[in-house]
Amino acid sequence: MRKSLLIPLFVLLTASMLLAACGTATTPTPMVETQVQTQLVEITATPGPAMPTPLPAGSVQITAAGATFPLPIYTQWTYAYQYVDPSVVINYNGVGSGAGKTAIIQNTVDFAGSDSLLSAQNYTDGKDLQMYPMVAGAVVLIYNIKWNAPASGTGPTPTPATIPTLVLNRQTLVDIYNAKVTMWNDPEIVATNPGLANLLPAAKITAVHRSDGSGTTEIFTRALTSFSSSWTAGGAQSVQWPVDKAGNGIGGKGNAGVAAAVINTPNSIGYVEIAYAKANSLTFAQMINQSGATVTANGDSVNAAMAEFANTFTPQLTNIIVDGKTAGVWPITGYTYIILHTTSMTDCTKAQKIVEFLKWAQTDPSAQKAAATLGYSVLPDAVRQTVLAKLSQVTCNGGTPVAP
Repeated sequence: MRKSLLIPLFVLLTASMLLAACGTATTPTPMVETQVQTQLVEITATPGPAMPTPLPAGSVQITAAGATFPLPIYTQWTYAYQYVDPSVVINYNGVGSGAGKTAIIQNTVDFAGSDSLLSAQNYTDGKDLQMYPMVAGAVVLIYNIKWNAPASGTGPTPTPATIPTLVLNRQTLVDIYNAKVTMWNDPEIVATNPGLANLLPAAKITAVHRSDGSGTTEIFTRALTSFSSSWTAGGAQSVQWPVDKAGNGIGGKGNAGVAAAVINTPNSIGYVEIAYAKANSLTFAQMINQSGATVTANGDSVNAAMAEFANTFTPQLTNIIVDGKTAGVWPITGYTYIILHTTSMTDCTKAQKIVEFLKWAQTDPSAQKAAATLGYSVLPDAVRQTVLAKLSQVTCNGGTPVAP
């Protein structure tokens, strides 16, 4: 005797979200659109091992924390995954890369998110940590300029709906955060924006930066370090900002905190992950990259950066992809990573669920589409396959393989 059972294979879900201000993660109020695909599977009713009893809904609680750079996509992924595996609830708290690395080393979370690379000491303290790139994204410069009114007959006054696009070169960006260029009508800015010369105000620039230990800051300051030898503050998750010493710097916690500070501070500029700019409809500057080309931050320019640095991954699966030399590259680009204990997790059910979730995020078409919609770039196939192979090596409870 044979029975035909109709089995739902998966649920594809896209959830839109609201971003938190001041670096605190919030639960999105999503508009949910679902598509259900089914497949008829023939199961022969012959004697055999009993099928395992499904875990009760929400019975596996997974806690995670770290980078705010990937917070928009992690929020969507963790929300959607409840429909894929109802037994799992994943809570990701965007507290910054520095706090995330500390939490995974101290075993207060099940996994961490970071755009900042682990140091040699972090690997020693964490004993069995591994970084896995999840997506790549652009760090962009958002601004809030109080433009001059145009001369009579030369055009309308800029409004929020018609904000001019600023163009910055690499040296000028360094000079702004070095407090060397301090006015919006500085000749350096006018030189790359000749069409805006009469609109740029004689107003002091307020430079906004992260106040917390941040992988976004590490990506940004590594780029500044590459842009010019005059940037001497270093490339790290926390630096001593020259603009603070000069009195025209402001700190904000999290990407959302920086975005909020720029929105609320006239004549300011700040760096955020592109998803925050897009979600808040904030205009961001174009950049003149190392090749001399003027580029916009988008999927193509981030993909170009990944392609240029495709052969420079470390054994820890980390890679620095700032300041590429090819024409299409966005110069302030980075991977964001999940950090996981690879041998010391004692709860094998939880370990398996974490690995299954991460593999789903890398292979499910709807998960990958959600990342691209938010402005992230998904991993090239060769990198994805390396990540999946590494995830398959995770063990728990004294060497028990997690992956089937």
